[in-house]
Amino acid sequence: MDSTIETLWHHVYGADHPEALSRLSELLETSRQTLAQQPTTPDPDWYRNAIVYSLYVDAFAGDFTGLTDRLDYLATLGVNTLWLLPILDSPMRDQGFDIRDFKTIRAELGGNAAFTGFIQAAHQRDIRLLFDMAVNHSSDQHPWFQAARADRNSPYRDYYIWHPDRERYQGARLIFKGMVNSNWSYNEATDDYYFHRFYSFQPDLNYRNPDVLIAMMENFLYWKIQGVDGLRMDAIPFIWKEEGTNCEDLPTTHTLLKLIRAGLDYCEPGTLLIAEANMKPKDVVGYFGNDDECQAAYHFPLMPQFYMALAEGNRRYIEDALSPSVTPAIPEKSCWMSFLRCHDELTLEFVSPEVREKMNRYYLHNPECTFREGEGLAGRLFYLVKEDPAQALLLNAMLFATEGSPILYYGDEVGMTNDETFYRENSARTGFKDARFMNRGDMSWSKVDAALNQPGSVEHQLFHGVQQLIEWRRRFAACFHRSARFLANPNPAVYSLERDASGHRLVIVHNLSATPVEVEIDQPMTDLASNQTVIGPIGLPAFGFVWLVSDTTG
Repeated sequence: MDSTIETLWHHVYGADHPEALSRLSELLETSRQTLAQQPTTPDPDWYRNAIVYSLYVDAFAGDFTGLTDRLDYLATLGVNTLWLLPILDSPMRDQGFDIRDFKTIRAELGGNAAFTGFIQAAHQRDIRLLFDMAVNHSSDQHPWFQAARADRNSPYRDYYIWHPDRERYQGARLIFKGMVNSNWSYNEATDDYYFHRFYSFQPDLNYRNPDVLIAMMENFLYWKIQGVDGLRMDAIPFIWKEEGTNCEDLPTTHTLLKLIRAGLDYCEPGTLLIAEANMKPKDVVGYFGNDDECQAAYHFPLMPQFYMALAEGNRRYIEDALSPSVTPAIPEKSCWMSFLRCHDELTLEFVSPEVREKMNRYYLHNPECTFREGEGLAGRLFYLVKEDPAQALLLNAMLFATEGSPILYYGDEVGMTNDETFYRENSARTGFKDARFMNRGDMSWSKVDAALNQPGSVEHQLFHGVQQLIEWRRRFAACFHRSARFLANPNPAVYSLERDASGHRLVIVHNLSATPVEVEIDQPMTDLASNQTVIGPIGLPAFGFVWLVSDTTG
């Protein structure tokens, strides 16, 4: 075992657990030997060119057999990475983020055998696979917790956090304000309380117990051996708790991440770890470490700034969000992941009160779409732009013009809108009016398949517009490995960026207003949409955009 792993272990657990360290070493050596026997074409940096498509298997295709049948659709769209939202065995009280068994695919999705077949089919199309693993907590139906809550003497008791009253970790904020009123819940069988940062049916794991880390490493490596290319580390800032702190983003959290990353890389480099850390970028960059923690992290605060720029026709919101004072430089091999929408809310937690008020005024078209008492907005992309395909495509163009890996949320490429029936049914089932159910409904394939054969349909227009953006982004992928240069323009509604790499100069121009604009260019360039040479000023229609390229080798 690598000495780095042993050093990191001792930083977290000291020298008091030699037997546990020996078990970790044995696990890593066995996994390393197994992976060495598998035919692979390692590319540890593959994620830097990822175009990610995020989906719920059941909502998108029913099960893994259905998803296998839809791989041609995804390959035609052009995505090269799938982020599968929770697929592990679960009671489904939080759409799979409450995991009952970390090594079992839900039966209704086809189970482990169907998933293994799907992995092979996806890899044959050069599509990589990521999936969610809640690392901070389990379901209260997990056998570990069932044993722990039934008996104080259970060997699994210390897998969770218990206290005779609720006077511990008082600095930990309530994450689900308005839905959960305490981070502690009473357990009648043992007459004490257990700790949870989310719903009461999601008890937090206790990483102070080295057995928990080893068990979770075993889960990670199990799926790595099956062929999974990466894991989204759900709720990673919360995994370590310290009395007298807010129990978030603590130094030992980062040491644990380094240990997990070192262990996975020791077995085989290239497993992508994504930090789901909903914080300001200056804090999120800590989850990259020195290229030795997570390789990727979400840029949550950028998401609302795209919408603010569009609503007010002012590029400064995006430029300010990407400026070094807000988004610091990151290690060379690390990358941001950005999106316009996802399975969660459009977070407003880190914007100013003024911007939060404006976002709710501009985009809260239905009061039921509010989340966390105004700190978030639920709802689909097409709902947010009031079903205007031009604005939907423009937002996608801005996303694809940004460095890092762009993420598409299933159905947004065909104008899927809110599913109010799904929201009401699941709110009734769970007992929580969780607005995020608005954007978690089923893909309507009968409608989509028919519309994609009708060139005049909104679905056709959006699908082919996004498909074109993906094609351009993949063709000039090297241009997005570094920050862009913003180009000045007296009109704040003109958002222009310049990138260059591999002998190409790429200029991307957006019109954030409902009024046509003209933009000067400084040299002849090729318009990628028409493949025509453009000389002099170019005209952009309302909410239009253009990608221009020139050869810099000559």
